[in-house]
This record gives sequence, structure tokens and C-alpha cells, in this order.
Amino acid sequence: MQVLLVLTSALLVPLVLLHKGKGGGLSDMFGGGITSSAGSSGVAERNLNRITVGVALTWAGVIVVLGLIERYDG
Repeated sequence: MQVLLVLTSALLVPLVLLHKGKGGGLSDMFGGGITSSAGSSGVAERNLNRITVGVALTWAGVIVVLGLIERYDG
């Protein structure tokens, strides 16, 4: 379970960073405010959202399971 937690954590960071900035936040300060239509697609953005939510739910579930294991095993 700990290996799965490390893998999902490492995968979640780039997935979140791949999202398009909505403007006015930290993404503008680091160059995320530059809009280009070359690599952005509605379908690709929706798939990225679905993958990110799936990985985040898996990550949260692993944390809950590890907490339960720690509580009842120790």
C-alpha cells in the first residue's frame, strides 16, 4: 500500500501541473497565463480531468486504508 501511495503521489503532482491555468493565480506568475491553442483540446482537457480525479480518489483511498491498517494493526 505504501508503494501505491508513493506512485499515486508522484503521478498526482504532474497531473495537477498539466492543467490549464484559469488566470489570475500563481499559474500566471510562472508563465501559465500564456494561452496557446496548439496543444489544448476540449477532449484532452476532459480526459486529463478524469484521470486526475481518478488518481486523486485512489490516493485518498490509499491514505484511508493505511490509516485503518495503522489503527487496528498497531
